[in-house]
Amino acid sequence: MPTTSSPVTVRPGRDADLDAVVDLERVCLGRDAWGEALVAPGLAGDLPTVSYAVAVAADDVVGHAVLSAVGDVAELQRIGVAPAWRRRGVAGLLLAAVVEHAGAAGADRLLLEVREDNGPALAFYARHGFEELARRRRYYADGATAVVMQRGLGGAGRMAP
Repeated sequence: MPTTSSPVTVRPGRDADLDAVVDLERVCLGRDAWGEALVAPGLAGDLPTVSYAVAVAADDVVGHAVLSAVGDVAELQRIGVAPAWRRRGVAGLLLAAVVEHAGAAGADRLLLEVREDNGPALAFYARHGFEELARRRRYYADGATAVVMQRGLGGAGRMAP
């Protein structure tokens, strides 16, 4: 069980994080989880537009985020935090790292999709400046609708108001 004194840091993902990230995918995203075949190339740096960030506490990966950045648009493809570490600021740290990386890559806006039935995630993204752009019906494996959200990025990746 995590303690309040366990510091969490965010760093780029790497090959050695594969098992931990795949496990987090399963725990956090269920039927929509990415398996090893999808995660491994991103962690290895084999996909030039994709980057992983991992949140680490006491040498354990407790969260991850995946960003795809091409030109002026970036997409937050995944974000997941281990259940024992939720509501402790880990997702915010991961999102801040993604925003910084997207801005440094030249993006001026960040997009994402989130399940319309995921109220906590919708509220989290709204608090961080995201607004609804569209909806994609039957987007997820179980037929759930995705809410497409976007936010602008300030200069040099700073959080926009």
